[in-house]
Amino acid sequence: MAVQLNHTIVPVQDKEASANFLAEILGLDPPKPFGPFLCLETANGVSLDYDDRGAPAQHHYAFLVTEEEFDAIFTRVTERGLTYWADPGHHQENVINNHGRGFYFADPSGHNMEVLTRPYGS
Repeated sequence: MAVQLNHTIVPVQDKEASANFLAEILGLDPPKPFGPFLCLETANGVSLDYDDRGAPAQHHYAFLVTEEEFDAIFTRVTERGLTYWADPGHHQENVINNHGRGFYFADPSGHNMEVLTRPYGS
């Protein structure tokens, strides 16, 4: 059996603000409601199911993108004046890392979002 990740629940303060923020930054279709969730689907069929019914804890989510997608996402991040970092600990501010290309930024609930063009270990 081929195991695939289907969805994950993303605990947030405001599901509409967080789901729409990430959809806009990554250039994804708007989130769709499903039960108590707002679901944001990625190209490989994995959905992030935003839930604001409990206390959010900060998590890390990484998105593998093409070079062209990276350029578009990076433009949207800088046009919004968002701070970004080269590292997950947020020590290298406004720097892109050089493993392929990648960076981290925070969403409205403080989740550590990562965009990268090459998987780690490759």
